Amino acid sequence: MASPYTSSGWQPRLRRNPVTRDEQTPPQPRTASEKLILSVLEEAVQADEVWANVPEIDGRMLRLLAESTGARNIVEIGTSTGLSGLWFCMALDRTRGHLTTFELDPRRAAIAQEHFRKAGVEKLVTIVQGDAHQNVKQLKLPIDIVFLDADKDGYLDYLTKLLPLVRPGGLILAHNVEMVPEYMKTVTARPDLETIIYAQGGGLAVTLKKR
Repeated sequence: MASPYTSSGWQPRLRRNPVTRDEQTPPQPRTASEKLILSVLEEAVQADEVWANVPEIDGRMLRLLAESTGARNIVEIGTSTGLSGLWFCMALDRTRGHLTTFELDPRRAAIAQEHFRKAGVEKLVTIVQGDAHQNVKQLKLPIDIVFLDADKDGYLDYLTKLLPLVRPGGLILAHNVEMVPEYMKTVTARPDLETIIYAQGGGLAVTLKKR
């Protein structure tokens, strides 16, 4: 596999072995709450309410990372219609945590709110509607996970504003990494960060804030 690194830094040259939804072993719900969340996700897919959302294989990775790290305070930039948030909620239901998610589009925010209500996880989620570049300034608590999936040219600004709030050992996750080369050059060049790429779905950069 060709390296994504050159003498000038990271370059968006990922080569994927894509896994389709039909090729995956479907998630097996352990609890009634997990079963309900999965049913809402499936309903949203069938209704084609998946605009600007993560594919299932990425959503499952979000849940895996959140639950395995015991994340209790997750911040998401780019709610869209709430599918990625539902994957996070499967973990937060077990860790007793909370998702704060930011969305510019009021229509998408309203659809996401309805998805959270149907899934019975509305108490686990706070949707902040408006310009996330301004609204993230209200965040104060240590953050366990940040998930970036909004305006791609804004990733560096979000990183600058949110990285100081991420706890040592916390994660910054960035979706669609092929579309954000400057962001990737930054996170792969910093000695206080460690970044790998999960390339099966839409391209997910997983960055550790070193202790």
